[in-house]
Amino acid sequence: MAHDSAPEPHIFEIDLTREEARRRAEVLAAMGPEWDPAAVMEAEDEAYRMLYSNLDERQQEIYDRLVAEGVLPARPEDGRASA
Repeated sequence: MAHDSAPEPHIFEIDLTREEARRRAEVLAAMGPEWDPAAVMEAEDEAYRMLYSNLDERQQEIYDRLVAEGVLPARPEDGRASA
């Protein structure tokens, strides 16, 4: 029979932990020493505040519903978009 002559399958294993550590090191090296993660997070938080600021009543209702459903993260201040 034809299937009797098929080679035995080989087990292939790779440890992705080492590759992930190497990839992360390369990403950080590419960002350079001037990269400031705290400043990046602050800028991201400010952009989020600006995006959801000055919402009208209907927009605020939709925002609140999206937060309640877990689609958007709640704001740590009070769970509502800033006014």
